Amino acid sequence: MTNERVLVAGAGLMGHGIAQVLAATGRTVGLYEPDRARAVAGRDRIAGNLDRSVAKGRLGGEERDAILGRIDPTDDLAAAAADIDLVVEAIFEDLAAKSALWSDLDRRAPDRAIFASNTSSIAIDRLAATVGVARRARFVGMHFFSPVPIMPLIELIRGSATSDETEAAVRSLAVEMGKQVIVSADRPGFIVNRILMPFLAEAMRAYEEGLGSADDIDTGARVGLNHPMGPLELADFIGLDVCLSVMKVLQDGIGGDQFEPPNVLQELVDAGNLGQKTGRGFHTYPRT
Repeated sequence: MTNERVLVAGAGLMGHGIAQVLAATGRTVGLYEPDRARAVAGRDRIAGNLDRSVAKGRLGGEERDAILGRIDPTDDLAAAAADIDLVVEAIFEDLAAKSALWSDLDRRAPDRAIFASNTSSIAIDRLAATVGVARRARFVGMHFFSPVPIMPLIELIRGSATSDETEAAVRSLAVEMGKQVIVSADRPGFIVNRILMPFLAEAMRAYEEGLGSADDIDTGARVGLNHPMGPLELADFIGLDVCLSVMKVLQDGIGGDQFEPPNVLQELVDAGNLGQKTGRGFHTYPRT
């Protein structure tokens, strides 16, 4: 794959991990946030990830330095997009915000650039509609899973105009990153969240109804279903605001009671209790 210069738009939970695995392939990566401090914070999180890998003997010090040296935090979208081969968008799961970013990037990026969205639920054709017709053949869904450096899966979602060449380029890049690809039709939630979100919502409703404590519900899934994380713990890890957004996309796009966000989820989000990132959700977490 010839995509040597990459822009990752969004330096949060997903974006900084995506930047890390791309830089590990030898590519130069711009890490963009409109607030430079947030872009720098994303690079600092990558440094922490790499330091832990060195401490565990998984990575050498020189390789750590080389990976980190290929990541450039920036708040200058025009300069970052001027000579890129690939953009991976990893901002919040909101159609209006993503559409505005893609429209801006369409004006700034070279015609050759592939546009890949890390959306976990929004239809690719809805996002591709914000760019010019000629660009849509190079627009694709590339859904990573958290934590990105560890989770080995990518969901590839083709829009109606996505070309075979674009799919082949994404598959080639996935192999370089050590990821396995599954292909989903361009429908809300794709494969994984279409299955996952009703499960999480039902666990939340069980908690809301007093069927069991958060600990007992999660232990039931871990021990009884052999899941690595309980559903409420997993929702806290994903971010309750993200879960709420994805459930709303599924409810609007597919319908059905199974996708309706439970009241307790809305209440937690309204209160600012978003899970691990705020220190409180269905469980409480130590703040570092």
